[in-house]
Amino acid sequence: MKPAKLFIALSIAASLAAGVHAQTSTNAAATISKDDAARLVGIAQANIAEIEAGKMALQKSSNPDVKAFAKMMIDDHTKGLEETKKVAAAKKVTLPSEPDMAHQKLAAELKAVPADKFDLAYAKRAGVADHLNVHASLKKDISMLKDADVKALATKLEPTVAHHVEMAKKLATAVK
Repeated sequence: MKPAKLFIALSIAASLAAGVHAQTSTNAAATISKDDAARLVGIAQANIAEIEAGKMALQKSSNPDVKAFAKMMIDDHTKGLEETKKVAAAKKVTLPSEPDMAHQKLAAELKAVPADKFDLAYAKRAGVADHLNVHASLKKDISMLKDADVKALATKLEPTVAHHVEMAKKLATAVK
């Protein structure tokens, strides 16, 4: 009789422990600070903006170097956005589907630039300036983020953005 009671007690304890573990895991996945969630949204915004600017450059530019850079921006930032979406889904963070107001303004300004001045404007503004800002933000994020998954994402994306800065600087010099 004692072994049966022991077995029942152990079974109940195991079930409770599994339930507590499952609840803890679910809460851990859903728990993210507002600052970390905001940075995750910021990472998504940067990727969305670069994809949109790259698409615009493919349409407006006739320069093969600008088009190649724009294609690289679309490809790299699409990959970055997909990785960001995976982390956001795990953390239950809703991401935007379109650029923020600042990037919408930049897009409108780039659309208004005459075709003969577009390449340089795109290289300097969407290329160099925007990537410098994003790179600085990622470096700051890496040192300040609390969530390990969001921090790992920022750490993974940082070298790509650093490479984009260098490529954009070369492009801006070449299209002058």
